[in-house]
Amino acid sequence: MDILAIICASTAVLALLWMGWIDLKLWILPNELIGLLAIVAVPFHFAVDWLYGGWLLFIVGAIVGGGALWCIRYVANRVYGFETLGFGDIKLMAAVGLWLGPEPVLMALSLGAFCGVLHAIMIAVKAKCSLNKMMLPAGPGFIAGSLLVAFYTYGELLL
Repeated sequence: MDILAIICASTAVLALLWMGWIDLKLWILPNELIGLLAIVAVPFHFAVDWLYGGWLLFIVGAIVGGGALWCIRYVANRVYGFETLGFGDIKLMAAVGLWLGPEPVLMALSLGAFCGVLHAIMIAVKAKCSLNKMMLPAGPGFIAGSLLVAFYTYGELLL
């Protein structure tokens, strides 16, 4: 793998892990880290010669990732009557879409939601409390799902 691709991928992984920690502690996904994640996607794809699709595919991935989560947020806010997801989560999935493309970003979104549910169950079991009123930041789950899908998608580059 090209050194530029290694630097970009490492930066993205570190940014995602840092965002996850910040979201767990402060309930916020910093725009600076989301922007960094989005920016390093471009040189990464140039370094790997767009092996996984052209630039348009990754732009569509950003629209699909952010758009899908925005639609979920819109409906959930109307159903529950309060803010269910922050715009940081939407921006995060748009940036992840720049890395993965449209189909894998939907897999990351689904797997991330599943990781979030597992996180909630583990906390509920440990604290011996109900899941009914539990509130957790969504970012760490989406980050876990995104990292798993990214390692699956780009795993052959690591070999």
